[in-house]
Amino acid sequence: MGKAYNVMAATCPSRTVLHRIGARWTVFVVNALDRAPMRFTELKAHIRGITPKALTETLRAMEYDGLISRTEISANPPHVEYALTDLGRSLLVPLRAVREWAEHHVPDIERARAQAEAEPSLTSISRQATRPAGETTAVEAARSPTAPA
Repeated sequence: MGKAYNVMAATCPSRTVLHRIGARWTVFVVNALDRAPMRFTELKAHIRGITPKALTETLRAMEYDGLISRTEISANPPHVEYALTDLGRSLLVPLRAVREWAEHHVPDIERARAQAEAEPSLTSISRQATRPAGETTAVEAARSPTAPA
């Protein structure tokens, strides 16, 4: 039997694994590479909204963790392809379940957010902490001094 890990323990190495899986772009890269290897530019086009820097950092971290492989192709012109390793492929089922849950529950989350926005007891700081970086609500946008008149 292998070593027992407990993600709730502050020093457990499984926390770094969860950090990788939960990193902002990892889920998107795993899903993008589900069917076949892809070049950097194909990944960037497929994962809309990712910057080249974020994609590069994500690919390097995933390669370091053994989730993807990077293969240099000696064609004309030479290029690089990224593919899921067996370890990376093992993430497809649990991440697919999370993706399906997220897509199914969008209306529930939007309804909860709208309800929270209507409650004066929630501060703007607590609202901002629950949204992705850079996302603002319509109410916050209207209050902004740079909002169009």
